[in-house]
Amino acid sequence: MNVTRREFGRLTALGVAAQFAPALNAQSGKKIGYAVIGLGRIADHFMRGALLTGNSAITGLVSGHRDKADKIAAQYNVPQGSIYSYENFDEIAKNPAIDAVYVALPNSMHAEYTIRAAKAGKHVLCEKPMALNVAECESMIAACKVANVKLMIAYRCHYEPIQLKAIDLIRTGKLGKVQVIESAYGFNEDAGEWRLDKKLAGGGPLYDVGIYCLNACRYLTGEEPTDFSAYASVVDHDGRFDTVEENLVWTMKFPSGAVASCSTTYGAPMDGYFRVHGSKGLLECTSAFGYENVRLRGFYSGTRIDESETTPDPYQFQAEADHFSNCILMNKEPQSPGEEGLRDLTYITRIYRSAGIPI
Repeated sequence: MNVTRREFGRLTALGVAAQFAPALNAQSGKKIGYAVIGLGRIADHFMRGALLTGNSAITGLVSGHRDKADKIAAQYNVPQGSIYSYENFDEIAKNPAIDAVYVALPNSMHAEYTIRAAKAGKHVLCEKPMALNVAECESMIAACKVANVKLMIAYRCHYEPIQLKAIDLIRTGKLGKVQVIESAYGFNEDAGEWRLDKKLAGGGPLYDVGIYCLNACRYLTGEEPTDFSAYASVVDHDGRFDTVEENLVWTMKFPSGAVASCSTTYGAPMDGYFRVHGSKGLLECTSAFGYENVRLRGFYSGTRIDESETTPDPYQFQAEADHFSNCILMNKEPQSPGEEGLRDLTYITRIYRSAGIPI
């Protein structure tokens, strides 16, 4: 997606220009070296994305499975001396090739490894949800501030061109006043996945995929919700949902008067989308939270829109790595800092309380 300097200036005013900052500002030559903590599915997307940037490199791996780490190290030219276990992780402090870490662990481990990385003097890019609860988020933010390292939460949709287009149309008033937002995301989760264990995940689909709907309503409106009402249920009593909810639906009200209705599930396929109803038009984004094929359709003031992002995965991970590396190189604050993750955990807490779910 090509952006002129005039367009970049307009996006900057809206606070959504983060994806394009590297192309205009990045220092040439220097690459930020990342140690990837946890070598699961999402780590693979990130590593492939980082490889496509001009300012990021994979320079370390952290895993409990040495054979797996050895294979990945060969792919990314990571030396054997830069492969760590969880036990000797703190030794990364002595490795000058590692500037930052990417935390791709189960949610229950985010706080521990963010804090340990900060104490080792490394910047932190942590996957969402940020942590299990508000207290852990606050500890992560405090540890990074004390260590004078940057903390970014991997909200990749903040750097996705179609999402930025939707934000631009809404924030510049083309859609008129936002009245109602609808959003949903979910899938049928398999038995045995760690996401079904509350001790590891913190909660059910709201933590994992419903958070995309929550966060989208916030960045689309540019507002923070003030009121919540929620309902949760378990339909399939097959052992998968002994500790987490299967379905959750909630509504939110914003200071402007706009209201949002969101749904998430682990019991059915639910393609991620959002639909924004404004006084002058409608925007609908499909595959909104997936890794590719994001599409925006709608109309406003007689103008129709139908745009798609055809760049294949892992372009969203490339964008977020590019952005965070540029923030480190240019000493800038990330577009999605720890405070962004903290706000979502604060709202998740209120949603669960409304639904009668202890957290």
